[in-house]
Amino acid sequence: MRFDHFQKLVDNFFTLNEAGEVSPAKYDDIEAERLSPLVLAYIGDAYFTLYVRTRLLGYEQNKVRVLHTFDAKIVSAVMQSKAVKILEDQLTPEEADIVRRGRNAKSTVPKSASIAEYRYATGFEALMGFLYVQKNYDRLSEIVDKAFAIISREMTAIAKK
Repeated sequence: MRFDHFQKLVDNFFTLNEAGEVSPAKYDDIEAERLSPLVLAYIGDAYFTLYVRTRLLGYEQNKVRVLHTFDAKIVSAVMQSKAVKILEDQLTPEEADIVRRGRNAKSTVPKSASIAEYRYATGFEALMGFLYVQKNYDRLSEIVDKAFAIISREMTAIAKK
């Protein structure tokens, strides 16, 4: 991001009006259909990470390093791509289109996953972001619950090898 763009965001976020209130948001309504797939993935990544971390508290509540290690493996592009591939046939046409748009979005791929895995994971995250922004929490919960179960089974199979 260019510095001048960053500075403009900072000025908008942290400027107080005469009454001492934070300046109002630029957008009153967020239309999920109009957001780029990478913005949706940004939101979806945050949601899935929080979901996984909260679920892991049911198994461990004291060792942060253990929690982080497991959460990093679960939310990895490799695991997310496995989950979304299994879930693909359970998606509505609109949801499949969001995954496709996320998969086709151009972004930098980290070394921890193949290009295909990373693209599928971005599609998965875009879908979660889309459902979250739409406030379709029932469907979002259904998909992340299934994804968590798929990833848990995959990690168990890997651990047994």
